[in-house]
Amino acid sequence: MDRSLLRDRALTAIRRAIVVGDLPPGSPVRDVDLAERLGLSRTPVREALARLTDEGLIESKPHSYTRVTAVDPVAVRDAQVVVQAMQAVATRLAVPRFGPAELTAMRAANERFAAALAAGDPLGALASDEEFHAVAVNTCGNVAVAATIERYLPVLQRVVLLRFDSLAGRDSVRMHEEIIRACAAAEAGRAAELVEANWAALNTHDDGSST
Repeated sequence: MDRSLLRDRALTAIRRAIVVGDLPPGSPVRDVDLAERLGLSRTPVREALARLTDEGLIESKPHSYTRVTAVDPVAVRDAQVVVQAMQAVATRLAVPRFGPAELTAMRAANERFAAALAAGDPLGALASDEEFHAVAVNTCGNVAVAATIERYLPVLQRVVLLRFDSLAGRDSVRMHEEIIRACAAAEAGRAAELVEANWAALNTHDDGSST
């Protein structure tokens, strides 16, 4: 298998383990253990860990430790500002390019999202939410916007997962429906504002506190 594919396989698996809590904050990370667990050599695992360090999910000190980072409110806030803005830009650029296929994909993703929330499946909800927003990102035609979102989204995923494991996440179904209506009406500015509001909702937890 191509080396880059092996790295991506390791990256996806380790990132998922961190997001879902199989590798909780503060837990030590050893490339040899992960390689054995994933059935890979140490090289793609090391490359994946380097990428996860860039994403803020792994931290290391030479000759001391490599571990999963704690959820840092400042890092989450900073990443959210960037992702929220870039998702809005992606939507504004994508709406004029939308056709029936894109709207159908958004509706289907939101249906899966609603079903996952109803079933108490936050992981399924997270995946469907990402599919929903990816329609605009993949259609917008701006590589820099897509790359920026890809760079900063992972640090938010642990917080998003917690939201989808609570009643607060149910609001996103309605928000998604409003976004779809704006996209179907070719109202790019309105759709972008709604997307920005959807991501801004991540700021508030059920107890009213802010990230």
